[in-house]
Amino acid sequence: MQIFEDRLYAALREAGMPDVPEGFSVALVPQVVPRALVAAIESFIRVFDRVTTRPAWQEAMTASGPAIARQRRSEVCFFSAWDFHLPPERPDRFQLIECNDNGSGMMFAAILNRLYYELSGVGERRALEAPPSIPAFGQRVLGMIRTEVRAFSEVPSPGLVLILDDAESLREGKFRHEHLLLRDLCRRAEWRAETGSPAEITWEGGQLLCRGDRVAFVINRSTDFFWEGEAFSALRSAYAEGSVLVAPNPFTYATRSDKRLLEPLSRPVSDVELGIRPDERALLIVHVPETRLLRPENVDELAHEKEQWFFKPCHGFASHGILAAAQVGRTRLRRLLNKGDPYVAQRRAPKSRVDASGGVSLWTDLRVWAYRGECVLLSGRASRHPDSVDLSSPGGWIPTYVGA
Repeated sequence: MQIFEDRLYAALREAGMPDVPEGFSVALVPQVVPRALVAAIESFIRVFDRVTTRPAWQEAMTASGPAIARQRRSEVCFFSAWDFHLPPERPDRFQLIECNDNGSGMMFAAILNRLYYELSGVGERRALEAPPSIPAFGQRVLGMIRTEVRAFSEVPSPGLVLILDDAESLREGKFRHEHLLLRDLCRRAEWRAETGSPAEITWEGGQLLCRGDRVAFVINRSTDFFWEGEAFSALRSAYAEGSVLVAPNPFTYATRSDKRLLEPLSRPVSDVELGIRPDERALLIVHVPETRLLRPENVDELAHEKEQWFFKPCHGFASHGILAAAQVGRTRLRRLLNKGDPYVAQRRAPKSRVDASGGVSLWTDLRVWAYRGECVLLSGRASRHPDSVDLSSPGGWIPTYVGA
């Protein structure tokens, strides 16, 4: 086993994941999802896309938000990820935990899936669909970028592909090397590409510039979802002008990823106004766990039933700010309301479990990467605890495959 671990870690580092395993843990056991279940999840994602791209939905979801989120945009993010829990007894009743229009880990997951498959021999022992090779997946990513560029402008303008993130994340973030993999992939396609922070871009003479070079496409990895910081002033100007392709952006975030959207997706509170059809509601109510925006009038009820809920910041990311039942009570919930930090309560959804070496159980989630209604990649995360995302060894990002 140790020899296999060493070979896998060395291969992952060589492929562009240098922080494995100390800074980026991977689980050394596969997660297998039946093909029929993947097809059902794809159908669900298509319904999600249909609902969230209707004008009635978009107008309602952006009406009370910041002005920048009300500017309708056509971009579709090519690294959107849907996170699911698969109940052990009824995986067909999969539960959508959230949609991440700014998901991290797609390229890392593709590398892990392929190298684990090649080195472990899992494909010889089980009936699995072979994951794409690393070069083939790279070509798939480039194809999605080209589709977005063509959709934005029939004659793509020359300029940089800018992979944008805050300066600290570019220096120290867990996915900083994934940014470099994407940059290098674009360069091999003979596009000029750079990584950069908001402080390094300017708006001059009707052009968005990064360190003096004109920017044509911003691949936005920032978690300042509405670009409220002063450093985003140049990007806000370019976005308002409509001259630069930016994915994801405040409009896509407000209409797809903001966790408060899970309330009208999970509950038939305003289906007529939002244009949600009865057949769509029938599917949503099965696969989106009940979610409620924390309000003064429901604090007492949610605190009383807290064992049934997880509490999440509406604008959180990477599991930051999630509160389990033991961490909340009426006082804590009221304090969150008084601070003005919007939270949602989401009904608990059980996870699947796999057995790692040494008899250790790991609880897993499923991350489905999809683009324009089609599944692009499966991945997942394995945690030592059922109610948290503890990705320390023996947990971590888990190789995930489509089975028979």
